[in-house]
This record gives sequence, C-alpha cells and structure tokens, in this order.
Amino acid sequence: MTLLLSIFANDVLPIFIVAAVGFAVARVLKADVRTLSRITFNALSPCLVFHLLVTSSLSASDFIRMTALAVLVIVGIGLVARLVTLPLRLDRALTSAFLIVVMFSNSGNYGLPVVLFAFGRDALAHATVYFVANAVATYTLGVFLASAGRRSIGQAARGVLRVPAVWGVVAAGTVVGLGIPMPPAIMRPVELLSGAALPTMILVLGMQLERSAWPDRPALVALAGALSLVVTPLLAVGAAQLLGLTGVARQAAIVQSGMPSAVLTTILAIEFDVEPSFVTACVMLSTLASPITVTLLIAAMT
Repeated sequence: MTLLLSIFANDVLPIFIVAAVGFAVARVLKADVRTLSRITFNALSPCLVFHLLVTSSLSASDFIRMTALAVLVIVGIGLVARLVTLPLRLDRALTSAFLIVVMFSNSGNYGLPVVLFAFGRDALAHATVYFVANAVATYTLGVFLASAGRRSIGQAARGVLRVPAVWGVVAAGTVVGLGIPMPPAIMRPVELLSGAALPTMILVLGMQLERSAWPDRPALVALAGALSLVVTPLLAVGAAQLLGLTGVARQAAIVQSGMPSAVLTTILAIEFDVEPSFVTACVMLSTLASPITVTLLIAAMT
C-alpha cells in the first residue's frame, strides 16, 4: 500500500493538480475552452510533433518497434471496440465517438510526464515514440473517424489534409530524411511552442472536465472506459511480447497504452461536432478512474 501511495503521489497527482488549475480557470473566469483547444489543435500540437520527431535520439530499430507496437495496440483495440458496438446498434456519430475515445489514449499530456516520473528519461525517449505514433494516428485516423461521423468518406479524407499536425509530421520526415540542418531561428520558436503544448493540453482537460455533466448513457461511457484502461494494456502486453520489447521500452509502452482517453478526442469532438458531450464524459470518467488503474499498472511494471 505504501508503494502504491508513493507512486500515486509522485507520478500521477502532479498531472491532476495542473488539470485542477484548468478546471478552476474555467469555473471562476469562465474561460473559453474552444479557443484554447483550437490554439492547441492548430499551433501547439504540430510544433510538438515536429520537435519530438526531429530531436529523437533512439535507434531506427527502437523507433520502428515502438511505432509498430503503438499501431498494433490502436488497431487491435479499435477492432475490439467496433465489435462491441455492433450489437448495440449505435448511430453513425455515436459509433465514431465511441471508437475515438477507446482507440486514442492520453499518451502525451498525461502519459509522458507519468512515464518520466515513474521510470526516468530513458523510458521517456521510448514513451515519446509511442506518443508520436499515437498523435499521428489521432490526427489522421482519428480525424478521419471524427469527420466520418458527420461527413461523407471523401470529405473526411480531405479533412485529414487540413490538419496542421499532419503537415508537421511531413515536415519532420523531410528534415530528418534529407538531413536538413535547422537554424536556431526556426528551432527555438518551435521548441517554445512545443513546450507549451503539454501543459496547455492538461489545462484543456481540466476546462473540459468543468463542463462535464452526468452522461446520458453512463453504461456506454463505463464500457468505453473499461476498454481504454483495462483491455488496451492487456493488448500491449501481448504486442510487447510479440515484438521482443524488454526493460524500459516495455515499461513505457504498456503504461502509455493504459492511459485514459485522449484530451485530443474532446478537441476533435468539438471541432467536428461528433457527440462532444459523450466524448467529454468518456474522457472525464476514464481520467478520474485512471489514478487507480495507472498506479496499479506502474506497480506491476516496476
């Protein structure tokens, strides 16, 4: 019990303190979460993805295996979630909302600091690759699913190309692939904006939680939370075994996969008007339940 309390206090509680600041700002000052979420979506997130990609020091093998694990986990839990929705006969928008909250974890603003606090900087490098893969999937497949909830397939596919973070990935791939040196005049602003992304996302989380209400379909919200917090890390254990991940790489991958629903899903839900109240409720429930599951997961990985 002492170990669990120590893990919670040192690795999980700091995240919730920052989120509480966002909650208080929204409650007391009536701050507009939509504006802040758009700043994050259009300015901070692409810089974060670009900076993480161009500054990564992992080997190509480590990068590929961690990326492969993230893809396997996201696709695997997506298939499980889709099978779960079939007998429920959800409409198109609610199905899209259910899929995005289950498939995409809060591996950035929640997962990265938790992995750093729990396992150190070596694990953080691996966790960063997982986050980048998850972010790219969120900004491509996630945007596609969110768009498809209200739009045609063609419109959804075109919507992906209008997401700034996708072009951040393209730019980073070009820079790394061609070995283009980046002058300080460019990298320093990118680094500043990148550094602002994670705390801003946590503030958005807190502000969204302030707007949360009791969900219309609590059983469906609870089901999404169980898939995110319990089933997904079990899939990650199998994927890590399959890919031969050990040590801090395995620790980072499994803990990252066990994060609650991504804050970015609330941003997508707002941006594309795909059941934002349901998505926010899923993020709220999984986030509030996560101190228990994440603490147990870290203890199991220690």
